[in-house]
Amino acid sequence: MTDPDRPERDDVTATAVMDPHPTVVKPTDLISTGIKHMMKHRYRHLPVVDDEGRYLGIFGVTCLLRSVLPKAAIMDKGLNNVSFIYETVADLHERLRGVEDSPIASCMRTDVQVVHPDSPLLDTLLILYNSKCSVPVVEHDSGKLAGMISYFDVGEHVLDA
Repeated sequence: MTDPDRPERDDVTATAVMDPHPTVVKPTDLISTGIKHMMKHRYRHLPVVDDEGRYLGIFGVTCLLRSVLPKAAIMDKGLNNVSFIYETVADLHERLRGVEDSPIASCMRTDVQVVHPDSPLLDTLLILYNSKCSVPVVEHDSGKLAGMISYFDVGEHVLDA
């Protein structure tokens, strides 16, 4: 049932600020492929989809940071300060090389909150704000990725309005 006092327009839903054609990766793609997309376009997160376009999760910079940080810093009850460890950028690169041929599935997050195309715009923006992660827009019935919403997408649409 619709509320007669609320406008039914696309500009009050998640579709108003989403990118309907985001770059996607598959769970079987290599981490190096995801890194190339992220670096080329300065993305923080990429949606992971199956062969039918159904949303599976997010691949992002957190995975890359986890890959280059010393294990002692990222383990449960690990170090809070690593200033005593001396490593060069080449050392970090070498650590990253150890995972770049792994599939994205080994490093994707599946706990990212999603919204639907008809989700209210302000609810969507609150999710973006609280999650600090790009928000996948997923179709209700099919589970297919309809788009992505990033801080950049929101800024671009708000400034263009």
